[in-house]
Amino acid sequence: MSIENQSLREIIKSMELGEKLFNFNLPATNGKTYNNFDFADRSALLLVVTCNHCPYANAYWNRISKLANRYEEDNLAIVAVNPNDDKQYPDDSFENMKRLMVQLKDAFVYLRDETQEVAKKLGAQRTPEVFLFNSKRELVYKGAIDDSWENANAVTRVYLEDALEASLDGLEVDFPEIPAVGCSVKWKPGNEPT
Repeated sequence: MSIENQSLREIIKSMELGEKLFNFNLPATNGKTYNNFDFADRSALLLVVTCNHCPYANAYWNRISKLANRYEEDNLAIVAVNPNDDKQYPDDSFENMKRLMVQLKDAFVYLRDETQEVAKKLGAQRTPEVFLFNSKRELVYKGAIDDSWENANAVTRVYLEDALEASLDGLEVDFPEIPAVGCSVKWKPGNEPT
């Protein structure tokens, strides 16, 4: 089968459910640098691959902030990660990321994946796309946040919230993978996953 006929999912090696979170070390908009061990005391860790410029990503910022507030007492860590090439998409620059977090009142940590290695290791394809890790840091859910990116009031399926509830209760996630809908990750020229 030629590469042109393969789906993007087949070309990009995606993290498999049950795989352990890898080590990372990335700068955040709040001036700190974070690694995976900084969240070791959390009951679950949600990585949200996202960006500033994509309309799908923008539609979810407030919903992610609400999730951060709602699950704070449950000891959930929400971490947004922007891997996009800011040379092609200046809205995704680190400075613009900082401005966005000021608007969102720093509801969660927002990391810059300049080398795009974190996005590659996750197998991220879309913005936004979520990766939920349980207390043992095993991947238990990946994909979509819900079923209506355009209108929060029209949501009928809360895929991520269902996964969060199950994971935080120590249960297995019923639907551990729902394809994400969004813009493609904007890879740097020559840095596209193979």
